[in-house]
Amino acid sequence: MGHAGMAAAAVRYLRSGPARPVEALPRPELRCVGEDERAPVDQGEFRRVLGNFATGVAVVTSPATDGESGPAGFACQSFSSLSLDPPLVAFMVGRTSTTWPRIARAGAFCVNVLAAGQGALCRGFAVSGANKFAGVAYDAAPVSGSPRLAGALAWIDCTIHAVHTGGDHLIVVGRVDDLGTAETREAPLLFHKGRFL
Repeated sequence: MGHAGMAAAAVRYLRSGPARPVEALPRPELRCVGEDERAPVDQGEFRRVLGNFATGVAVVTSPATDGESGPAGFACQSFSSLSLDPPLVAFMVGRTSTTWPRIARAGAFCVNVLAAGQGALCRGFAVSGANKFAGVAYDAAPVSGSPRLAGALAWIDCTIHAVHTGGDHLIVVGRVDDLGTAETREAPLLFHKGRFL
């Protein structure tokens, strides 16, 4: 059946009566990709081409858990809304991230959407091993207690809903518990071709 036939069948199904529960498809079996299966794409070229897509920049934070001296956070440009019902968002994080295990242990996070003037703040959260919150003003997000950074354009307070594999990254899905915006008309911080706009 072609795409048009499948679309027509879906429309007929949707018009056929009251809504019926839809069963989820079984999860595909996960396996490692063999070296001979890897796409012949140079990593440098991949970065160069994908760098043409401008993204917003956020800092993902989580509260300190037992045994930790302070909260956790990292700069993130791979964040997006995912679902309206239920309200879900997603971000991607490298599997080698040292911050991600701390966020995973907390089970919750806050996405702080950065404003155009917060490039230095973003660079501070992009480094590894430093006290990223030194000199950073923040309060606690209302549900998770994750740091809500001063001056951010928006904040989204979430509980971890699911984590999926995505090559050398993880896809983290969060269920939104609360959210809000700052009282400002400032533009967002954007990242394009390796630099802030």
